Amino acid sequence: MKGEDRYLYRAVDSTGQTIEFLLTAKRDAAGAKRFFRKALSSPGNPVPRVINVDKNPAYPAAIEALKSEGWLPRRVRLRQCKYLNNVIEQDHRAVKKRAWLAKGYGSFITAWRTLQGIEAVHMIRKGRARWVAKGDTAAQAGFISALFGIAA
Repeated sequence: MKGEDRYLYRAVDSTGQTIEFLLTAKRDAAGAKRFFRKALSSPGNPVPRVINVDKNPAYPAAIEALKSEGWLPRRVRLRQCKYLNNVIEQDHRAVKKRAWLAKGYGSFITAWRTLQGIEAVHMIRKGRARWVAKGDTAAQAGFISALFGIAA
């Protein structure tokens, strides 16, 4: 956005389904904590047993703060490994491709709304929407048409 970097946090479960995403201005402990709180408060998402993240030093501080505040049980493990987040990276590829095509955002709000739309369509394609199968493109197009009132 206007030459400044922004950071997209994404949570994906072990089956590759997107749980939550958040666009932030900084990649710090406060942003990570806000993202984990948002992901954990989403209905229908169980409490994780293990959280796999990259080597960003903000994650341990955020997880410890969430455990002390009661958002996470003490039994939840944090694994920081460079290669264990490959599921996220592979899933993120489709989102990055579409976001790159729409680059040149003028404001944070514009980027956030565009990414919300990209992520929503990506979730629908993966079968995350109720009553819409993963490979049923006709049902997906009908769902998007009914949801947004536009021809898909």
